[in-house]
Amino acid sequence: MKVLKTTLIVVAILVAVPLLVALFVDQDYAVEREIVINKPKQEVFNYVKLLRNQDNYSTWATRDPNMKKTYSGTDGTVGFVSAWESDNEEVGKGEQEIKNIVDGDRIDFELRFYEPFEATEPAYMVTEQVSDSETKVKWGFNGHMDYPMNLMLAFMDMEEAIGNDLQTGLDNLKIQLEK
Repeated sequence: MKVLKTTLIVVAILVAVPLLVALFVDQDYAVEREIVINKPKQEVFNYVKLLRNQDNYSTWATRDPNMKKTYSGTDGTVGFVSAWESDNEEVGKGEQEIKNIVDGDRIDFELRFYEPFEATEPAYMVTEQVSDSETKVKWGFNGHMDYPMNLMLAFMDMEEAIGNDLQTGLDNLKIQLEK
């Protein structure tokens, strides 16, 4: 009986401690990367506002060359949706919708993931003029994990995991636009 009681106490502690720690772990995260592209601001913006162009620079678009893609609406306008579906777990199933455009300056997206997990997260791209022939592009992603799943944020480096993909995409964008 004493062994059972001790075992139950140990199990209770093993369950309670992570749940308590999760109370103090932030539920939100934000990742942003930037690059300077040697092209005028409006030219860069006109390219990045088209979601279909992400196939040319986004690292996520290249993870499964056999992924099924569908589009609805007019690309480069609010309401356009780019959807994907893949058997590759790194890609899964989801869609991206243009939610807002400030012409020449900013485009806001909503990413909706359906498989292998469900989540809806905002993302954005911003263009800033550095000079007449140089444009800074910022690509950012905001995320949220509800309690107690937010405990994973204590052990995952979202800056590195998502940030590296954003930076690779921006590096590819620079190559694409400067050629």
